[in-house]
Amino acid sequence: EAFAQMEDMTLEEYTKVIVNASTVNPQLLDDIEEDIYQLMDRSKSIRIQTEHPETKNILELKMNISDHNIIKCTGKRNFPDGEVFTSPDANTTEGEIFVDLPVFQGGGIIQGIYLKFENGKITKYSAKQGNEILAKIIETDEGSHRLGEVALGMNNGIEKVLKHPLFVEKVGGTLHIAIGASYPNTYKITNSITLDDYLKKGIMNKSAQHVDIVTDFRPGGVGRAVYFDDVKLEQENNIWVVPK
Repeated sequence: EAFAQMEDMTLEEYTKVIVNASTVNPQLLDDIEEDIYQLMDRSKSIRIQTEHPETKNILELKMNISDHNIIKCTGKRNFPDGEVFTSPDANTTEGEIFVDLPVFQGGGIIQGIYLKFENGKITKYSAKQGNEILAKIIETDEGSHRLGEVALGMNNGIEKVLKHPLFVEKVGGTLHIAIGASYPNTYKITNSITLDDYLKKGIMNKSAQHVDIVTDFRPGGVGRAVYFDDVKLEQENNIWVVPK
């Protein structure tokens, strides 16, 4: 009931949204995620373009994802589910991003987030709402100044954008990044390189935080374009698709 109140919804309305979001056919999710998965798997880099709502400047954030494991989420990990994610080479995160969707973190709502990365580290940040919460998250430790995840939301069963992070990050047509810890299972282990090696090189990020923040690339959002290498993603019915 508390979550329903946070979303300004009745318990019945909230329950309906939760049920619809959580009962998307896993095989359908698997099918719509496959092309995105294949593109990410063969790509070396990602570029994310967003528009700052005040200056109208186009911001670009880029990072290397070469040779990292790509993970499809189709209902076997979380409820709701529906995302394709990886962890970048944390050293390579460079540029700026504006994040528009509200998310509930640290006991309050954070919205309207601006981040600037230089040499893999957050050097400037602000939020229109919840700036003190954002500051507390980023200033937690060294790793919370770095990026731990990049992912595309693929669940078209979520009818309303909710503030709960497990829901907002799965919305089809959105992209989220995570401030803080990387996912160890996204790094390829071989006889010549271990997880400890990735940590020592700064490719993998360690932090007490892993906070997902979400940008809307659907009509009305600040998201403008997502490129994997030189391939610009498209959307059909608010779902990410690879151009034919």
